[in-house]
Amino acid sequence: MRLDKYLKVTRLIKRRTVANEACDAGRIEVNGKPARASYDVKVGDIIEINLGKPMKVKVLNVTEYVSKDTASDQYEIVG
Repeated sequence: MRLDKYLKVTRLIKRRTVANEACDAGRIEVNGKPARASYDVKVGDIIEINLGKPMKVKVLNVTEYVSKDTASDQYEIVG
């Protein structure tokens, strides 16, 4: 799944366009490297989001459709 879509589906970022713009601005890193919106997210990736307050999450699961209640089960906050 694309990085921008993953961020939207897991509700880490509210809109896919905002996620896309954050990737273009270099505010999203995957495994310590700046990532493009088209990056293919895999289980075990560490995503760093630098919008407002910095957040670091580990990808636990990649699913196309997630309900609001199970969205937080897709990742684990690392730091």
